[in-house]
Amino acid sequence: MDPRTTIEAMLRPDLRGRTAYGAPQLEVPVALNTNENSYPVPAVVAEAMTRAVAEVATGLNRYPDREFTALRTDLAAYLSRGGTAVTAEQVWAGNGSNEVLLHLLQAFGGPGRVALGFTPAYSMHPIITTTTGTTWVDGMRGVAGAGAFDLDAASAVAQVRGLRPDVVFLCSPNNPTGTALDLATVEAVHDATDGLVVVDEAYAEFARPGTPSALTLLEGRPRLVVTRTMSKAFALAGGRLGYLAADPVLVDALRLVRMPYHLSSPTQAVARAALAHADLMLETVGVVKDQRDRIVTELAALGLDPVASDANFVLFGGLRDSHATWQALLERGVLVRDVGIPHYLRVTAGTPEETTAFLDALTALVPTHAGAAP
Repeated sequence: MDPRTTIEAMLRPDLRGRTAYGAPQLEVPVALNTNENSYPVPAVVAEAMTRAVAEVATGLNRYPDREFTALRTDLAAYLSRGGTAVTAEQVWAGNGSNEVLLHLLQAFGGPGRVALGFTPAYSMHPIITTTTGTTWVDGMRGVAGAGAFDLDAASAVAQVRGLRPDVVFLCSPNNPTGTALDLATVEAVHDATDGLVVVDEAYAEFARPGTPSALTLLEGRPRLVVTRTMSKAFALAGGRLGYLAADPVLVDALRLVRMPYHLSSPTQAVARAALAHADLMLETVGVVKDQRDRIVTELAALGLDPVASDANFVLFGGLRDSHATWQALLERGVLVRDVGIPHYLRVTAGTPEETTAFLDALTALVPTHAGAAP
């Protein structure tokens, strides 16, 4: 018997026919498709990380600190810099924010339970949801057009009340649109449900001035969770460290589902070294934001339809055939992301040189790729 047929028959029915997550990993001169920070870890921080790993290396015969107490303390201190006091007991971490989201769904989702997200949004939310046996429902965000990617509070509340989900996902800034939420919308959705409300703030450090964080809403709301990552602003995608802030009682519940010693000693050491140099690690954020805003301005001047962004990327429309444009950019050495929205692509804001390469390539394509489909 064909092994594929055998395995397919053995696989959970809800996973059959699905494809694994995977942005294209291609060797190209300009890679702007996965929202990585294009700037390398500064040498002084890399040296600090190397020393930190060397210090724990001789003790790798022992398990790491299961509670990652020092790391949680450092993460709480970093979050508190924004003006809202966060304690170590409120913090949880994992191997990337995806593992943190998995822990939440393992604990509060599962068979017979429902998770709601407002699409288009982060594509891993439904994938992680499904892997836990939780039912995923696509909520409505809007259609292409001015302001249509914003989440309307009244519509979101109506959908939550109608579905009564066990878990609600909100993204601020949202991926792939880059749009942020006001706190009134978060509060309204939270008050409309008895379930868990997860605000994914993976790109929070790139938000424009005055954009609020849901961290300010945590007090008195034990069902509210705010997730963050060190992959983006901290340029630590390869370090795999995501985290959340929530009520200590909720954090304690996550211990029921995490694997023992899930954060290795080197992972904890590298993350702590990065946090110790937070100001230096975040120096590139302003440069990236400048390039993001440059992309928005110049794409609009080309007659395209960029969405104003609070993240380190820009979603832009006005393309006849988005996949054809994606392929044409790739042939010019520029890799962007086809997020599955007709007539739209997403591009990461990189270095000034990368941004120029992208804009030059797209400018050459606009005459034949922009506008309504023939």
